Amino acid sequence: MTAPLRHYLDFERPIGELDAKIDELSKLADTHEAGKFDAEILALRKRADKLRRDAYARLDPWQKTQVARHPDRPHLKDYLEALIEDFVELRGDRVYGDDQAVVGGLGRFRDLPVVVMGHEKGHDTDSRLKHNFGMARPEGYRKAVRLMDLAERFGLPVITFVDTAGAYPGVGAEERGQGEAIARSTERGLTLGTPMVATITGEGGSGGALALAGANKVLILEHSIYSVISPEAGASILFRENGRAQAPHMAKSMKITAQDLIGLGIVDRIIPEPPGGAHADRQAAITAVGDAVEAEIRALSGLSPDALRAQRAERFYAIGRKFG
Repeated sequence: MTAPLRHYLDFERPIGELDAKIDELSKLADTHEAGKFDAEILALRKRADKLRRDAYARLDPWQKTQVARHPDRPHLKDYLEALIEDFVELRGDRVYGDDQAVVGGLGRFRDLPVVVMGHEKGHDTDSRLKHNFGMARPEGYRKAVRLMDLAERFGLPVITFVDTAGAYPGVGAEERGQGEAIARSTERGLTLGTPMVATITGEGGSGGALALAGANKVLILEHSIYSVISPEAGASILFRENGRAQAPHMAKSMKITAQDLIGLGIVDRIIPEPPGGAHADRQAAITAVGDAVEAEIRALSGLSPDALRAQRAERFYAIGRKFG
């Protein structure tokens, strides 16, 4: 049975109403004779499941954008807790400080020693402020470079989880070299001599996402997005004061969904989500991500450092080549 969602998107409102009725009948059942409402509850659950499956089978790009940002989707710390044993967080960039929008360290992924890192958005007000909503400052990207250097030194695969609206655009971040830090992190991923697999788990926004996705294989969850700019920001540039109303149109035009991206060669694999999205069955989504990452890591494990670099270079050179 799928647990009721805590947050409902606009197109999920009919599902939310049915879930509320199921909750109400379930509470009534606790105060009446056993089995009195079982038939009604079962019928409502079947109807809600059908509505959920039907809705998620025909999501448009703007709806997928909303799903990718859903606050109940699994975040980095959920993946670390479920997939990484003996995780030891490594903090700081050894230059300025520690940025908690990017969290990373050492651990064991299904008995394989790895370096793992990613964006953490947080799950409540306090944690979102702590992690700056997943928008990293230069220190976060320099920490990523430090972790990739460590991975190469000890011959460890690198696993990254990407979920950010983009790098933090504040004045302080720019003063400390935001663009250079993003470029260095992207470059380090592209030159890494060990296997690297990146997964877009929610929102992959701009260079802030690419900085952790210069990988041999880039995977994406079925309802995640990956874009050079958010639909809202792109619409505000093109349509100015009417930008917000044009965001759904921009989401479609920008080709940001997993299905568009795999056709363009920007991602390598789509990971199916449970009916109702990753937030509807978090454990199933996390397991699916783990299985996909394991398959890709093991497929890359026999390649030499030079072969890994060559494969990674060819992968990125090939993007857009067939359209050129």
